[in-house]
Amino acid sequence: MKKRLFAILVLAVLIIPATGAAAPPRPGPYVAGFLGVTLPVDADATSTQYGPGIKNYNDRVEYDASLNIGGSGGYDFGFLRIEGELSYKNGEMSSITEKTSNTKYANVDGRVGIYSLLFNVFLDLRNPSPFTHYIGGGIGFATLYLDDTFGTNTSTGFRNTIYESDEDTVFAYQVGAGLEIALTQNFSLDLGYRYFGTAKADFNRNTSLATELKFESHNASIGFRVKF
Repeated sequence: MKKRLFAILVLAVLIIPATGAAAPPRPGPYVAGFLGVTLPVDADATSTQYGPGIKNYNDRVEYDASLNIGGSGGYDFGFLRIEGELSYKNGEMSSITEKTSNTKYANVDGRVGIYSLLFNVFLDLRNPSPFTHYIGGGIGFATLYLDDTFGTNTSTGFRNTIYESDEDTVFAYQVGAGLEIALTQNFSLDLGYRYFGTAKADFNRNTSLATELKFESHNASIGFRVKF
């Protein structure tokens, strides 16, 4: 289902016909907001449990689709836009597999929440119509919040603690493309796709259960942009 929803949003960017009556938007400062879906990429996580001896775990984490929401503000130069973007997305964990022992955990209760601040540059492929395709990307920082994570060992039936809650701030980036539809010279609709990723976050480094993982996701959104 989540793949179908994502495909519909991406196709909407590509197949809307380039016709319409509104004039292309004019250069100037703008603010924007967006709402959409994030499809996290399955991630590799490593954990080290300290105690009587040291145990190392190499996990494969799978996620469900979730929310992607944010806003931005910047300046449109007519063919180039520079902006700052704040956003939130999260990954709700659906299953975890410890790859060395092939231990599988079901009914997983845990997630990674991501707040990001990015500085973006987009190239607008202007034309006489109100439909403008664009490409670009950005870099910045993201704070990852890891929840206490529990799962049921499918072999033993026991409910185990897999990760412990913590947060870390790391480098983040995104690349993407989209379609701006000018409704008036000051107001436009934005259909966008972004591939988002972070560097590896280090959680609970000085505790008995240390964890490392990075977050990557495909994101499709619909937004509105207001020019001043």
